[in-house]
Amino acid sequence: MDGNGRWAKKRLLPRKFGHREGVKTIDRIADCVFERGIKYLTLFAFSTENWKRPADEVSGLLSLFAGYLRRKVPKMVKNGVVLRVIGSARGLDEKTRKLIDDAYEKTKNGTRGVLTVCFDYGGRADIVAAVNKCVESGTLVSEETFPGFLQTAGLPDPDIVVRTGGEKRISNFLLYQMAYSELYFSDTLWPDLTEKDLDGILSVYARTDRRFGGVDEDDNI
Repeated sequence: MDGNGRWAKKRLLPRKFGHREGVKTIDRIADCVFERGIKYLTLFAFSTENWKRPADEVSGLLSLFAGYLRRKVPKMVKNGVVLRVIGSARGLDEKTRKLIDDAYEKTKNGTRGVLTVCFDYGGRADIVAAVNKCVESGTLVSEETFPGFLQTAGLPDPDIVVRTGGEKRISNFLLYQMAYSELYFSDTLWPDLTEKDLDGILSVYARTDRRFGGVDEDDNI
């Protein structure tokens, strides 16, 4: 969800206003995704590298995250959406951790879809932690066993990874899981992303021939 800071800068506003607007976009896009029958939406909200940002910006992001949990969990329960939060809890205070635990409990029976928020998440850290868990448990590492030790265990690999804001890089997101994901880079800043933009992205995906390393039957001569 890239582009919040630049959205604010274009309007001569502090970066925190861009992040606040970005939270509004989460609501709008999440609703659109689940309305279209898509069962899984994973959002990269805060990376392990984002701690390098100015302290006031980090504090603001932590506050926005806690506020989002307080306000939106009742709506998720009503709409049948399960909330998952993956990443490290090292920088979260006790109140925010309690909010996450409460959200798990209240939304766990949802059947409409799963909203996963990656907060203080890094793909490399996820892989390293999973390897250590395999070693500690005495499990032989294989492509069949390894995904069960990742923080995304139980979730399907993403079909498509979308990055807004014009940058064309992965930024340490779901590195193992996106081995065969389609990648879509949008110049639109996250706060400006609309339902029409989402439908355009889904339309591109629908026309994609996903072969997972194989070939089309018509090409297999």
